[in-house]
Amino acid sequence: MKPEILITAKGHAGTQATLEQEFTCHKLHEAKDRDALLKQVSASVRAVASFGPTPVDATLMDALPKLELVSNFGVGVDQISLEEAKRRGIIVTNTPDVLNECVADTAIALVLCTLRKLPQSDAYTRAGGWLKAPFPLTTSLGGKTLGILGLGRIGEAIAKRALAMGMKIRYHNRRRKDSPFEYDPDPVTLASNSDVLMVVTPGGAETQNLVGAKVLDALGPTGYVVNIARGSVIDEPLLLRYLQENRIAGAGLDVFVDEPRVPPDFFKLHNAVLFPHVGSATVETRKAMGDLQVENLRLHFAGKPVRTRVV
Repeated sequence: MKPEILITAKGHAGTQATLEQEFTCHKLHEAKDRDALLKQVSASVRAVASFGPTPVDATLMDALPKLELVSNFGVGVDQISLEEAKRRGIIVTNTPDVLNECVADTAIALVLCTLRKLPQSDAYTRAGGWLKAPFPLTTSLGGKTLGILGLGRIGEAIAKRALAMGMKIRYHNRRRKDSPFEYDPDPVTLASNSDVLMVVTPGGAETQNLVGAKVLDALGPTGYVVNIARGSVIDEPLLLRYLQENRIAGAGLDVFVDEPRVPPDFFKLHNAVLFPHVGSATVETRKAMGDLQVENLRLHFAGKPVRTRVV
């Protein structure tokens, strides 16, 4: 018999098709009565395939007493209660590394788009503005300092690209790394030493509103912030106000606090570039993420160690 798993949300179509071929799948997001479904499968579901922001918390874990594994689609696991999983002996996996290059591409694209105002210049041309006057001058990347808040694997891939574009690199982590780049002891110092602050930290309670007034003030009216991490890392209402008042020069955002609901006032800004969380959104990368998620499930049910264990 196929092992039984619970799927938390609608996700990557190819991955979900594979899951349905190899496992008996119960879809939490399609259940008319969530509690009834969980009661029905409580004695048989041994793994959860986690997609998107749907919480895998203590309540869900308690409803699945046979749960052994949570296999997450994505690197970020802030929607999964890791301490509760650890306490119950539940393995948690994610899909790191396979998306590093793709996310780094998106990060640099946001830097380019934000400083050079490339989406705005496209809109200007389409609206006939060029017939009346040249598009206003923008800001160069070369010679600017990129401050990377979270120099992990993705941060290092971003740094590699930024160096090739003539940028200088600084960084802040909770712990200093063996790195050729200049280290700053806190986010405020990093922001004060940077022209562009690149946010690459994990989400979760520890980093919520990490980029607040002190950091934005340190960036100042000529500084830019780019976020490809989690919307929760930046104080979003405060960022909106700073952009409206030109207290920072601009922002490039791929993530938001309440996705896909973006505060409408962001749409009125001339100094913000907004992406719909497309950091890893390519055919190739999403397939690789799904393959790794499925592989962790296969390995676990075969009695073998999983590949990318978080807990």
